Amino acid sequence: MLIAIDVGNTETVIGLFGDEPATGLSHHWRLSTVRTRTPDEHAMLITQLLDLEGFDIATSISGIAISSSVPAVTTELRKMAERWFASLPCVVLGPGVRSGMSILYDNPKEVGADRIADAVGAYDLYGGPSIVVDLGTATTFDAISAEGEYLGGAIVPGISISLEALFHHAAALRSVELVAPRNVIGRSTVESIQSGVLYGYAAQVDGMCALFQETLGEATVVATGGLSSLIAPYAKSIDHVEPWLTLHGLRIVFERNTRDTD
Repeated sequence: MLIAIDVGNTETVIGLFGDEPATGLSHHWRLSTVRTRTPDEHAMLITQLLDLEGFDIATSISGIAISSSVPAVTTELRKMAERWFASLPCVVLGPGVRSGMSILYDNPKEVGADRIADAVGAYDLYGGPSIVVDLGTATTFDAISAEGEYLGGAIVPGISISLEALFHHAAALRSVELVAPRNVIGRSTVESIQSGVLYGYAAQVDGMCALFQETLGEATVVATGGLSSLIAPYAKSIDHVEPWLTLHGLRIVFERNTRDTD
């Protein structure tokens, strides 16, 4: 089985895929990203997660695929693979790794690994042109052409970052539960914040996707990321919600880089 690891700035998502493509994602876990974990701690954590599901890591895992937005964690995961899983193929998505997708950024090395994995996954599932909206620590918009080229995108502060800044700089405001308010026009401070976050970010998604489609033409919009299920019900432009899109793309990249060595 393939274990796929996507390290974000706030959360790390781990998925387990069966050996046959048709089996898809069989298990998944969402953890806090901890920059100070050692290679041994990473190995122990993965072993324990698999053990909870009844898997023996020594006999169950056939490969490791990694995408990471946190360089310090990338380094430790490489060391983990080298020490504990040296006999297994390990693909760390980044420069020099075959993604199977042309990257039309001015400097392709600047594109985050998760954004490439998202684009690869979205094109595999829905073709192009398509737009990936990843609602995580940052909110990213990525455009894929009809020919399967990564065209570029946009990056804006994510919901959590924006809320932290709001509460830090406005002493009278406090944290609230992010649920739909009674009305888009809030009648209390709590409802006003809820409206601003849910409807405001949904409007941002709709507005950015409309602008992208002025260039792309009609495109399929795919939402992913830890906060995608929160915003998607209020965004009219989103066609599909794929919470494990990055893992799906990561699996495809792994197969493209190990197929010749099987």
